Amino acid sequence: MQQHKSTYFYAIGLSYKKADAEVRGHFSLSDTAKQNVLAQAKDTGIESILVISTCNRTELYGFAEHPYQLIHLLCENTKGTVEEFQDVAYVYKNKEAISHMFRVGSGLDSQILGDFEIISQLKFGARASKKAGLLNSFTERLINAVIQASKRIKNETELSSGATSVSFASVQYIMNNVHNISEKNILLFGTGKIGRNTCENLVKHTQNSHITLINRTKTKAEEVAGKFNLVVKDYENLEQEVNGSDILIVATGAQNPTVYKSLISTEKPLLVLDLSIPKNVNEDIRELSNVTLVHLDDLAKITDDTLEKRKAYIPAAEAVIEDIMGEFNAWLDTLKFVPTIQAIKHKLTDYKNSELNTQRKKLSDFNEDQAELITNNIIQKITNQFAHHLRADGNSADESIELIKKIFQLETTNNV
Repeated sequence: MQQHKSTYFYAIGLSYKKADAEVRGHFSLSDTAKQNVLAQAKDTGIESILVISTCNRTELYGFAEHPYQLIHLLCENTKGTVEEFQDVAYVYKNKEAISHMFRVGSGLDSQILGDFEIISQLKFGARASKKAGLLNSFTERLINAVIQASKRIKNETELSSGATSVSFASVQYIMNNVHNISEKNILLFGTGKIGRNTCENLVKHTQNSHITLINRTKTKAEEVAGKFNLVVKDYENLEQEVNGSDILIVATGAQNPTVYKSLISTEKPLLVLDLSIPKNVNEDIRELSNVTLVHLDDLAKITDDTLEKRKAYIPAAEAVIEDIMGEFNAWLDTLKFVPTIQAIKHKLTDYKNSELNTQRKKLSDFNEDQAELITNNIIQKITNQFAHHLRADGNSADESIELIKKIFQLETTNNV
C-alpha cells in the first residue's frame, strides 16, 4: 500500500466519540479552509488527499511519509492545536485506514447509527480533490468501493430504516418536551442541509403552521419556505423574531456564534436548539432563567426504538463491508505482483529480440511481421499464465514472486 518508497495511506481525524462539540468546533473546516488544505497539500508534494468536515467529525485521508504531515495541515487551517488534537484524535494506517473509511461511509460510525449524511460529504470531498488534481487511482477506487457498500447497505439492510437523524432527533426532542406544539411560534435560523431537513420534519410531525425561516441569504430561505408554504423574514429582523418565538432552532454554518445573550429580551420561556458545529449559540444565554439551551450532542443521546431496531442490522451491514472491502483488498494485493509481471515481460522481450536478430541474419526470406506477431502472442500467453497463478494463489503469492524473480534473475522495485 505504499505509493512511493516511503509514503503510506493514512486516515487522521477526530469525532464525537472523544471530542465534544466545542473541541470539534476548534477543528471544523470551512469551505475556504478545505480549499486551503488542498492547496497546501499540493505545495508540500502530497499526491492524494481527501478532506471531510461535518458536525460530527473532521478527517483527512491521504498519502504521506508520516501522519504528522496531515495533522499539521489540519491544525494550520483551524483553531485547533496539535496538543489538543493528540488528546482526542485517531490515526489509522494502510488497511486500518481503508477499514475506517468503509465504516464511516456506511453509517456504522455515525453519531446516530445509520445516518447516511456522511456519504455525500465523502463524495463532495472526492470531487474537490479530483478537481485539484489530488485524487490518485487508489483513493478514487477506494471511494467508489465505499459508495458501493453504502448503497448496498441501504438497499439490502434496514440500518437506516425509520426517521432518525440529527434533524429528526431535534424534532423528537421538541415533541417530547413542549406541550401544545402546534400552537407555538417556531423560528428556524439557517437553511443549510440540516436546517432544510429539520424544517421538513417539523412540518411533517408537528402540524404547526407558525414556522418562520430566516437565512443570511434570503433567497435560500425562500426556496425552502416555498415547498412548505412557510413565512420568511429578513435577516435584519432576527432579534425581533427571536423574541417573538417559543422555540428557536439554529442551524447556521458560521465560524462564530450568531445568537448571544444580548439578542434576547423576552421573559417568556424560550427553547433554543443549536444544531451547528462549531456552536452558533453563545453559552452566555444559559444565564437567562427563561432560556433552555440544547445542543446537537445532547440530542444524539436520545436513543429511541428506531435506533434499537437498527442495531440488529449491524452484522448484515458489516457483512456487506467485508464483501466489498475484500474485493478492494484483493485488487490491492494484485498490485504487489504487477512489477514482477512487467519484469518477466521485459525479460521475455529481450530473449525475443535477441532470437529475432539471430534469425534475421540466418534467413534470407525472414518475415518480420509474422515473427513479431507470433512471439508477442507467446509472450502474452506466458505472462498471463504467471499473472493467473499469482492471483489465484493469494496465500503464497509472496513466495511465488520470489521464486519467479530467482528463476528469471529479475530486478524489480516493489513499493506497493
